[in-house]
Amino acid sequence: MAARSGASVKEEISRRYFEKTAKTREHLEAAKKYLPGGDTRAAGYYSPYPIFMERGQGCRVYDCDGNEYIDLVNNFTSLIHGHAHPRLIEAARAQSEKGTAFAAPSIIQYEHARHLCDRVSSLDLVRYCNSGTEATLFTMRVARAFTGKDGFIKMDGGYHGVHDYVEANTIADFTAEGPPSVRLERGVPARVAEDLYITPFNDLGATESILQRHHDQIAGIIMEPMMGSGGLICPQAGYLRGMRELADRYHVLLVFDEIITFRLSRGGLQEVEEVKPDLTALGKLIGGGYPVGAFGGRGDIMARFDPNHPENVAHSGTFGGNNNTMAAGLVAMEMYGQGEVDRINGLGDRMRNGFQSAMERVGIRGRAGGWGSLVGTIWTGRELENAKDVVLGFLDGGDLSAVLHWEMLNRGIFFASRGMYVVSTPMDEAIIDKVVAEFEGALEVIKPYVAETKPELVTK
Repeated sequence: MAARSGASVKEEISRRYFEKTAKTREHLEAAKKYLPGGDTRAAGYYSPYPIFMERGQGCRVYDCDGNEYIDLVNNFTSLIHGHAHPRLIEAARAQSEKGTAFAAPSIIQYEHARHLCDRVSSLDLVRYCNSGTEATLFTMRVARAFTGKDGFIKMDGGYHGVHDYVEANTIADFTAEGPPSVRLERGVPARVAEDLYITPFNDLGATESILQRHHDQIAGIIMEPMMGSGGLICPQAGYLRGMRELADRYHVLLVFDEIITFRLSRGGLQEVEEVKPDLTALGKLIGGGYPVGAFGGRGDIMARFDPNHPENVAHSGTFGGNNNTMAAGLVAMEMYGQGEVDRINGLGDRMRNGFQSAMERVGIRGRAGGWGSLVGTIWTGRELENAKDVVLGFLDGGDLSAVLHWEMLNRGIFFASRGMYVVSTPMDEAIIDKVVAEFEGALEVIKPYVAETKPELVTK
């Protein structure tokens, strides 16, 4: 029998996807009448169209066509305990019966804050908001107020939400031969670029060069201790300590965005790396499946949010620290002690090693990276040190990531189309091994397409 062409393989994968998602297409057309593109957040989009999900239970989700998937998105890392965990449902239900939100402080707020401060040694005081975007916004605002300076250093390819001062270089500047230039998203005022300085992740020299020239204008450095949507790039040995030293030497504040990485240890990646930032932004898992953001840090900085402070910084929000989120979030964190952290980090390692071995067995060049319960794949042979390398790596792979994504969805594996796989506590070794087996099976299916379109990625 003649070998199948790459084009016919892609066509067959697409046909199966369209067949199993017929009702999704009906809902999508209806949704487009009321929502631009049929959805309400860009992160959930993937080609040719995203599947409409109806319900979730544990580590599985079910779409409107009745298909079942192992969920390795987990609402982009926020559902650490998967879907509809009974203890979290009960916590929110019990709180709802007493009231969901008041225009007044409540006991559950400071109990949640006490738990956070006990977990994270760099947190003296905490404030709450409704999203990671708000959390990073207010860390930057208070840093400016505290230092009297406006500028910020941001990592090329770093993602910190969608407020104006972080909507720059969310995709790394892969065209620059030298230092990255500031690349603003559409709709962001051009003057924002005047106060932003972009530097590559894992490059202490580039950061110091900026600080040497502009430290008098720079309030702080904002960064993820491991890049999240920028490719799950891990910090090199000594890098984060080096950033702490640079911040101290040039009298700027160091802000860690641990909204994603907080899951990697009981006290976040800063605990693992033994680096204390001045301020930390948090979110996702600390809300127990409900909308949440939090920010905190040094007492002298956070004191600026005290309404009685003579130079106070205003911060409010109708649902910030709402009781339902605080109640469910506190239980979620209590359930996520270091033992569970270690267990699902181990499952992530098992998946990562399994993916790398599968690529080698099938003979397709690629890399499986990330840290602990966060796993990433990319189809390239190049070394990955920063987000620019990741973007170039995706260009190396062409549409291979999309084709693999379709085939994995056909096989009942739901993960972020950019190649991110998120482990949750309902998972065990059997589930991880199934995911790895489906991954290897998908590679076997798409290999003719790889050989035809990207032969340099075929190793045997």
